[in-house]
Amino acid sequence: MTFRQIAVPCLAIVIFLALWEALVWVMGWPNYKMASPSDLLPAYERYWSLFLTMGWQTLWRTVVGLLIAVVFGTALGMVMGFSRTMRDALYPLLVGFNAVPKATVVPIVALMFVGMHDFNTVLIAFMISFFPIAVSVSIGLSTLEPEYRDILRSLGASQSTIFWKIALPKTLPEFFGALKVAVTLAFIGTNLMEIVSPHGRGLGALFDSGKTNSDYPLMFAVLIALAFLGIVLYYVVVALEKIFAGWAERPQG
Repeated sequence: MTFRQIAVPCLAIVIFLALWEALVWVMGWPNYKMASPSDLLPAYERYWSLFLTMGWQTLWRTVVGLLIAVVFGTALGMVMGFSRTMRDALYPLLVGFNAVPKATVVPIVALMFVGMHDFNTVLIAFMISFFPIAVSVSIGLSTLEPEYRDILRSLGASQSTIFWKIALPKTLPEFFGALKVAVTLAFIGTNLMEIVSPHGRGLGALFDSGKTNSDYPLMFAVLIALAFLGIVLYYVVVALEKIFAGWAERPQG
């Protein structure tokens, strides 16, 4: 990673925080209406141990849900990508499922699996993040040039060989693009469960505590912590993309 790739995002974050601070100061908003970045530091100092503990709880549940979404979404995308019949059958179901607001699904899942807090949270993170992965893999495989398949089949290649040698490398750019979207969706799913069905764990529970106690700096501090975790996980995906699909990146001037 070059100095430019590090400096530009950091500078953008600094400018964002400065504009946020200036907006609160110009509008004269008290911290119980809109907390400023300078109000967040005391919240982090006061609750740092809770941020570490609950941040870890949110992070590991999100990562587990995302990993399950990757496995399931890839497998589902392969089925739809290699079979037009399955693609026609499953696409309407997937679109309909994805159109249902997940905030309405959270109470149902919480009632179905009462007391299984970790399982519920991982399940929602998975349910909300597998869709873009499945669609990207399906599109990547369904648009594979048929002449490649015909040539390999004439040489005696199996379907699995075609997948590993041709289809998978071609699909990787779309897969990692979808994974970047799925990272943010997984965090949304995790926090939906932590807030809508509170069980005293994760940053969502810390946010809910701040709301109950009208501690607005704490609430905004939780939001920034969630954004930070999302950025970290996003750049993990970027690093993996450079390792496995760096060949697809176009040089920029």
